[in-house]
Amino acid sequence: MQVLSNFFKFSERNTDLSTEIRAGLTTFLTMAYILFVNPMILKAAGIPPDACMVATAVAAGISSILMGLFANFPLALASGMGLNSMLVYIVVKGGYSWQVGMGLVFLDGLAVLLLVLLGVRETVMNSIPAEIKHAIAAGIGLFLTFIGFFNAGFTAVNPISMQPEAATLNTAGTLVAGLGMIIISVLVTLRIKGGILIGIILNTILALAFGVAKLPEHFFAAPDFSLIGALDIPGALKPSLIGFFISFIIVDFFDTLGSATAVGYQAGLAGKEGKIEGIGKILGIDAIAASIGGFCGASSVTAYIESAAGVSEGGRTGMTAITTGVFFFLSVFFAPIALVVPKEATAPALIIIGFMMMEGYSNIKFNEFETAIPAFLTMITMPFTYSISHGVGYGIISHVLLKMAAGKSREVHPVMYASAAVFIISFALL
Repeated sequence: MQVLSNFFKFSERNTDLSTEIRAGLTTFLTMAYILFVNPMILKAAGIPPDACMVATAVAAGISSILMGLFANFPLALASGMGLNSMLVYIVVKGGYSWQVGMGLVFLDGLAVLLLVLLGVRETVMNSIPAEIKHAIAAGIGLFLTFIGFFNAGFTAVNPISMQPEAATLNTAGTLVAGLGMIIISVLVTLRIKGGILIGIILNTILALAFGVAKLPEHFFAAPDFSLIGALDIPGALKPSLIGFFISFIIVDFFDTLGSATAVGYQAGLAGKEGKIEGIGKILGIDAIAASIGGFCGASSVTAYIESAAGVSEGGRTGMTAITTGVFFFLSVFFAPIALVVPKEATAPALIIIGFMMMEGYSNIKFNEFETAIPAFLTMITMPFTYSISHGVGYGIISHVLLKMAAGKSREVHPVMYASAAVFIISFALL
């Protein structure tokens, strides 16, 4: 026990083993939906869903455990939702096989890892102004809330105008989510230890009672590992795929910058200048995880902002991520049990966690427009574009432009000029 405590710095980070395990389970429950959603998305590419579920669990398990062991950071990883859609609708629908797509993902991870080893990724991370870092954390909070509202059924998309609108609230799903909001809000307000995890479990029981979820016919499933290693690297080296390759790199490069920043601030692992402890290792493991996802046939694996759920339960070290990874491995054999938890049961947790992450909002000086406007654009763009990387891009571009307009060009870090240029080009061409 003392060995674990020393290795993960339990005392230094004011935590203990039981807290870390509880936090890891909480993170897993908020992420478990990916075991179902990722196979459904990749099915359109001709990937067998059962094998994909196993690949998704294995890739998430390996990546999360690596993050915990080598970076000692409470950040779990799994197949990225935006990146799996890119794989299907850009690469595969463009006439390439899914094996080529997985090869592209594998190479993307290696390319980002090279940027980490060269110090480029960490340099970019550390050059982002503190105001934008606070805005990233708050923006991801809004993003999580947005996802939570849709998952709860509180918000829907009008099929005619294609605009978000208030949904019909007289369904069993919204009733479960509404009651869940009350339950988790009360538990958090009373500062009950493990409140969010308890809330998710109680919400799942409600979902079973109201018919929103149902118990599986079988609690054990024989795993299909056939996707692991089924990638086509030579096919991914075709010159015609360069545009897609760059797209993957940009999204991978900046998404985790946002997630790591948000989780680092929430966990109290950010220094006075906003530098995240061990950021080099965090970014390196994240890059390796992308390649692991491609090798396993699960699409690109990336950091999950749902890790904030575990942090809100007291997770402060890599043991949280390791616990999440272990549960993903167990789900290879017990996937039917993991899939019992419906989105309506976890949606209230995402909304409350989103609220908690808005704390960074108070650190933004709104009377200084050249910093406040970029911060605002960073925050608001994430939920409106459904993209963390777009929020970071809008914030960096506007930061550079407004500082120049205010005659304060020297206050802009040179790396920010390069980052702004990369975003402008990517938004214009990709």
